[in-house]
Amino acid sequence: MALMQCRFYSESLGLSTSMTVILPQNTTTQIGMDNRARSKYHPTLYLLHGLSDDDSIWLRRTSIERYVASMGIAVVMPQVHRSFYTDMEYGGKYWTFISEELPTLARSFFPLSDKREDNFVAGLSMGGYGAFKLALRKPEMFAAAASLSGALDVTERFRNEAFTREGQLIFGDQPVEGTDNDLFSLLKQLDNTGGTKPKLYQCCGTEDILYADNRKFLEACRETSLDLTYVEGPGAHTWEYWDDRIQDVLKWLPLQQV
Repeated sequence: MALMQCRFYSESLGLSTSMTVILPQNTTTQIGMDNRARSKYHPTLYLLHGLSDDDSIWLRRTSIERYVASMGIAVVMPQVHRSFYTDMEYGGKYWTFISEELPTLARSFFPLSDKREDNFVAGLSMGGYGAFKLALRKPEMFAAAASLSGALDVTERFRNEAFTREGQLIFGDQPVEGTDNDLFSLLKQLDNTGGTKPKLYQCCGTEDILYADNRKFLEACRETSLDLTYVEGPGAHTWEYWDDRIQDVLKWLPLQQV
């Protein structure tokens, strides 16, 4: 595998930012590693961080580089600060960045496939919200999306007094419910269309602080025609849990046969 720590300028954010990228590499002599590349243009997993993290966190807290080595898949891990993957009312245009600018830039820098069937997104906590938001709003871009302990009910989350001020910075004073930042509204909108729908994977530990959010989303998704794989079991909002579950997500990804 090749590891890139890429610093670049974002037009939509108006500032310099970063992403961490893992690229496939064919090797035959590397001890303890089975490295493979599938083709000239690599299938890509956009892997999103949580509220208090950055683009380096998946690499530092899990063995993601080792887990994907034999899969022939690239991993793009962007930096979005505490934006909730949203064009903030008082802050950067992080939805525009993540949904439009980042994929275009990443493909201009690296040999990444632009085919829908080769593109996936996953994330933890805030990143789980971001992953499902991308898949539900941009189903033509992503074949599958996974949420690990996702902060999926932002309407309820930002009613909490501890998060009210931060919610105003992100979403402003208008209600989130029923908007394109509301995953429950996006579920209904996508279900009512006749277009292609992404496969979804959702997992959460039963001791997780976001367990109620995840059960609520599960029930809402069960009322739609979307293909959802749901997994729960013992676990809290911890890297021990996410390190285990990201391995399950990688096995679940609908990668094309080569």
